[in-house]
Amino acid sequence: MIAWQMVRFAVAGLVANKVRSALTMLGVLIGVASVILLLAVGNGSSAAVKASITSLGTNSLTVSSSNLRGSATAAKKLTVEDAKALGTATDAPSIKSVAPVVSTTGTALYGNISYQPGSIVGTYPAYFETANQKIARGDYFSNDDVLNSRKVAVIGSTTAEQLFANEDPVGKRITIGGTPFTVVGVLRTKGSSGFNDPDDVVIAPLPTVQNAFTGFGSVSQILVQATSAETTTDAQADITRILMGTHGIKDATKVDFRISNQASLLTARESTTQTFTVLLGAVAAISLLVGGIGITNIMLVTVTERTKEIGIRKALGAPRGVILGQFLAESTLLSVIGAGLGVLAGLIGSHFSIVGIKPVIIPESVLGAFAIAVAIGLFFGSYPANRAASLRPIEALRHE
Repeated sequence: MIAWQMVRFAVAGLVANKVRSALTMLGVLIGVASVILLLAVGNGSSAAVKASITSLGTNSLTVSSSNLRGSATAAKKLTVEDAKALGTATDAPSIKSVAPVVSTTGTALYGNISYQPGSIVGTYPAYFETANQKIARGDYFSNDDVLNSRKVAVIGSTTAEQLFANEDPVGKRITIGGTPFTVVGVLRTKGSSGFNDPDDVVIAPLPTVQNAFTGFGSVSQILVQATSAETTTDAQADITRILMGTHGIKDATKVDFRISNQASLLTARESTTQTFTVLLGAVAAISLLVGGIGITNIMLVTVTERTKEIGIRKALGAPRGVILGQFLAESTLLSVIGAGLGVLAGLIGSHFSIVGIKPVIIPESVLGAFAIAVAIGLFFGSYPANRAASLRPIEALRHE
């Protein structure tokens, strides 16, 4: 029997049991589509995080508290005085600007609309330049607003959309935790990175947020802007030297703060998202394996149902290879059609955002998922095909 005749018999066998064949192909389809889509989601998340970190600027440094190395003593928290020491140091020419940051959460009210922004940030005006936050409407708050603890706020585009819909937020008053804030500006959209939306934020003068929400204690972190991307290493050294002085630390190996630049953040986040992508791929691969088991199951049923047909063909002289090829062609056809439809479903699904993440297709995953699905069809179909080819004609003809 030549190849095209095997394919013709295989197609006839699948058409004879349309529903059963369709359900088997559905298992493969779901497996292939899951592999393509979940890997695309992981890749999309990685790309979004990379874009988000890069958008902060290549000359930004983040200082945060950490435990003293090799000491049971509690670390000294970062304070506004630390930020002032960094900002006013005359022997640190690589530091351009400094912004202490406190953050909290709360519910914002506007009229009868209630919404909880992702974060409420208290800081100085230098924060906007350091964090690469551009204004879209209105204006930033000023140093005068900070000095006078004015209740003004700049909001992100997501917060503006949730609270004001189509209204212009500038000049409107919102209430957060009982404190009224006048919106003076709306930030330009930066884009969501999936699990973190940088546009879902309310930014107000530092003393206003401290007075209303966090208290006048430590700050969450200090953002520092170096004069250029080339001077971030010098700025990092200056920050370390100045903060060791304000914290009274003599040994550089026992500092109680951590300085992160965008490159180190990017490396850490990429490592995390790669692990996340591998886990998603592993979960999807399991569904592909389940689809292969479905092929074995359905082919065993097919062999049992067609035992007499196999007996007749063997009695008429059909060699073992022909019977083997016929059932292998049938199982492979199931996986090829299922995988092809799975690729199509994966490509269509990648045009939609999933949990806020825009999937980015990995071409290798499309080819890999299709090839593995076909290989699974061959592998899982080989046992039923071999069982059919091994039947003795007389026993097959007696089968009831």
